Amino acid sequence: MIDLRLLRDNPDVVRASQQARGDNPDLVDAALDADARRRSSLVDFETLRAEQKALGKQVAKASGDEKAELLGRTKHLAEQVKARQADAHGAERELDDLLYQIPNVVEGAPAGGEEDFVVLRHEGRVRDFAAEGFAPRDHLALGEGLGAIDMARGAKVSGARFYFLTGIGARLELALLNAAMDQAVAEGFTPMITPTLVNPETMRGTGFLGKHADEVYHLEKDDQYLVGTSEVALAGYHADEIIDLSGGPKRYAGWSACYRREAGSAGRDTRGIIRVHQFHKVEMFSYCPPEEAAAEHERLLGWEEAMLRKVELPYRVIDTAAGDLGSSAARKFDCEAWLPTQERFLELTSTSNCTTFQARRLAVRERTAEGSTRPVATLNGTLGTTRWIVAILENHQQADGSVRVPEGLRPYLGGLEVLEPVA
Repeated sequence: MIDLRLLRDNPDVVRASQQARGDNPDLVDAALDADARRRSSLVDFETLRAEQKALGKQVAKASGDEKAELLGRTKHLAEQVKARQADAHGAERELDDLLYQIPNVVEGAPAGGEEDFVVLRHEGRVRDFAAEGFAPRDHLALGEGLGAIDMARGAKVSGARFYFLTGIGARLELALLNAAMDQAVAEGFTPMITPTLVNPETMRGTGFLGKHADEVYHLEKDDQYLVGTSEVALAGYHADEIIDLSGGPKRYAGWSACYRREAGSAGRDTRGIIRVHQFHKVEMFSYCPPEEAAAEHERLLGWEEAMLRKVELPYRVIDTAAGDLGSSAARKFDCEAWLPTQERFLELTSTSNCTTFQARRLAVRERTAEGSTRPVATLNGTLGTTRWIVAILENHQQADGSVRVPEGLRPYLGGLEVLEPVA
């Protein structure tokens, strides 16, 4: 939820953010109107309540006709008080509904939509397969040759966009995620195995029940949601708490299964495991003071890039455009690995600075030196996920269908240097 004081004092900033995102700036004026009506009704309510109390004292001292008249006035006043209180509550509900529709205020992201990102840098070397004398196979052909991926039986058991990771495929995912978790722990993160079912308050508080709610699996009978990232559970971990950040940010690394309906993605990345309904992920999550959020965002990006170097992938870093941000993010950096067979970059990681947006919704606060409380900032970033297997297989393949294991993963695969095709 955005800061109501920011909305009142600098509405043009919020309007500009809405426009940069391609969202409706009229929500700003509607929210300001509801806020003004709420405050006006509260003033009227308090004035009438004071008059009602004063009149009550007069009634206690009066008698006869005077008392009857005062009682009549008291009854009329009570009706007015009740009406003004109802007006205030109605305007407050309307204001809350409008505030939940306004996404986080953009901070530094380029304006525009999905294609308007800014490339910040390229890292690593893209292989020239033609110079090496062979055409690269895609990740599914390689995965099937290695006995690592079984899409057919995944579809048989669960439907489209499901799969089995088998044999070395399962080991490769565990190696990748264990390497990610080890890196997180080395950087001071607390490892967490998180719930994958959360209640509506947690899902709504993190901003996932807005315009992209159709991408989330909802269990109607239980009124619970399957998470698409452990960010959701980790954001709710300290809900309704005052946390101590005097020793630095609180950092957690969540390992979980993740579920996404992939609504609206028909026909996109249907081959293999690029865009699937279930996968595993290690997610960094940080709570920090608001003024430290931008610096923490850079640190999260640095840790993501360290993992990409560990698995020796060529990649680029992009500054995501405002119109492509999730509702909670004020700014987001993506790391996209080169995909040889499609000759394009594929998003592997993203890190978002959510400023105080989620913490306001979830009532996560810190106590200041002056003794007051304020919302903290929350940030998240991916350290490893199933999709990385796609880029690892394609970028490290060899002419015979084998795949070289990046040195950073070898300790997690018993020293294995090459993944060999199965007979």
